Amino acid sequence: LNLYCYLCNYMKKGETINAESYATTLRNLREAMKEKRRGKLTTGVLLLQDNAPIHMAHVWKAAVQDCGFEEINHPPYSPDLAPSDYYLFPNLKKDLCGKRFSNDEELKVAINAHFLDKEEGYFLQGIEELISRCNKCIEVMGDYIEK
Repeated sequence: LNLYCYLCNYMKKGETINAESYATTLRNLREAMKEKRRGKLTTGVLLLQDNAPIHMAHVWKAAVQDCGFEEINHPPYSPDLAPSDYYLFPNLKKDLCGKRFSNDEELKVAINAHFLDKEEGYFLQGIEELISRCNKCIEVMGDYIEK
């Protein structure tokens, strides 16, 4: 059972993410899925996004629709409900802690190795934690969830 498709988009120093660049990344994700996880596109892709302004831009909305993805929205600025903030990046930070890189390319290799070395259950665990965090959020009537 293949539950994920890894795509990491590295930006050049000084570049910022805008709706157009984010839409391009989304289209690249769809192409990677067509190549690596063909069946997933026909069964549907859920895209978890907050309501940050970049995700409300017309170009972004059009890209989501063009790719055939379905958005799952959650409140903006809710790191306690964003798997990247409570699961992926903290684990990446822990793995890279204390390591030194002489250039950006070495860092990219280490980041890719971190994610590509994970078994599928790793990513599923982060999503399963989202379910319990959402339930806790309901219990505390929308207040932030402590660790």
